[in-house]
Amino acid sequence: MQNIPIPDKIPELDIAIQAAKEAGEAILEIYQRDFQSHTKKDDSPITEGDIKSNEIIKKILSQTNHAILSEEEDDDQSRLSKDTLWIVDPLDGTSDFIDKTGEFTIMIALVKNKKPILGVIGWPTEKTFFVAQKGSGAFRYSDEQWKKISVTNVSELPKCRTVGSRHHLSDREKLFIKKLGIEDFTSIGSSLKVGKISSGEAEAYITTTNKMKEWDSAASYCIISEAGGKMTDMSGNDITYNNKDVFHQNGILVTNGLIHDKIVEEFKKLE
Repeated sequence: MQNIPIPDKIPELDIAIQAAKEAGEAILEIYQRDFQSHTKKDDSPITEGDIKSNEIIKKILSQTNHAILSEEEDDDQSRLSKDTLWIVDPLDGTSDFIDKTGEFTIMIALVKNKKPILGVIGWPTEKTFFVAQKGSGAFRYSDEQWKKISVTNVSELPKCRTVGSRHHLSDREKLFIKKLGIEDFTSIGSSLKVGKISSGEAEAYITTTNKMKEWDSAASYCIISEAGGKMTDMSGNDITYNNKDVFHQNGILVTNGLIHDKIVEEFKKLE
């Protein structure tokens, strides 16, 4: 895999890409055979893939000495006293992994002073990576080459291609999307929704759930921001990381930036 064409790379960038690559290879090996899945205390699924990926990522990232907040580790909250930490989802889209849709990812972010400064999303089944470093743009690695990516300049809501959750789309969200006059809607698993918007293949992702956590969005936040788009909560408030409460209480809105305020305005009318 050739080096990402960012001239002023921070040392953590190559480490994060390496972690996502190695974890992806291990996950793929598990994915292609029979594997076991269990249900966690919060009713969410977990598989051998989640556990193996977490082990590999933790081992590679620990050489940096930054704290790690991971979905598959107990959070002792000692991270709250640190200004820099890794936020990791070792396998985003576990339901898609179990259902064999191929739409699952690995998410790694480096957060400094509550903001992601680096984001890596690995998509193992397609040997694809979405990567960004703050101030250096966003890149996609596919077909064995890196390309700089950016959002579209579509500014009319009815022309927007919208992506949403395959497993968690609520009736409230369906009604809101319809109310916006958006007709082009596709269900996609995991953080690939943000990958599509960052790559100019869609314009909006709307979720009103309060169940998303920091590791579900941290890597995406950096990538969409560097691709020229925007991520806020559904009321248009900025999102911060390394908070005591890891839940995003007011949904997530990700767009190409141009339609962002219009969607926020329409959402406020619902409340």
